Amino acid sequence: VSTQSTWGLFKMTVRLRKTRKLRGKTTFGHGRIIKNRKHSGGRGNAGGQHHHRINFDKYHPGYFGKVGMRHFHLTQQKYFCPTVNLDKVWSLVTEQAREHYAKNQNEKKIPVIDCVKAGYYKVLGKGLLPKQPVIVKAKFFSRIAEEKIKAVGGACVTVA
Repeated sequence: VSTQSTWGLFKMTVRLRKTRKLRGKTTFGHGRIIKNRKHSGGRGNAGGQHHHRINFDKYHPGYFGKVGMRHFHLTQQKYFCPTVNLDKVWSLVTEQAREHYAKNQNEKKIPVIDCVKAGYYKVLGKGLLPKQPVIVKAKFFSRIAEEKIKAVGGACVTVA
């Protein structure tokens, strides 16, 4: 038999425990007889609209009730639209490709950057583009992005 208890290295003797003094006392040190029941107010959130209403109204306003319309089978794929800014568009092709087209601008060949292939659906207009014409393919373009691409002599191609 181990001499250790959960209280430390010594085992408390039974004759020194508080229960010895409380034997014979009706409520065993828990006040009025009706008190010290297990779940007197109910378990969990019980009584939020009844006997705990003051607490719920004060500390959790708006907990009960409904707001808005129901949308059955709500899915998010129709709102999936990753974006890329103009200052990052050239990073979708290699640096060597950009330099190659910059050197050979008189060859009438223009680089094509396919944003959808890179995983971006919409092109936004933050940042500056190098003064080099480029064809950008995407599903959507912001107005400013379209203006900036056309300003450097490029074109915006919408892809389904």
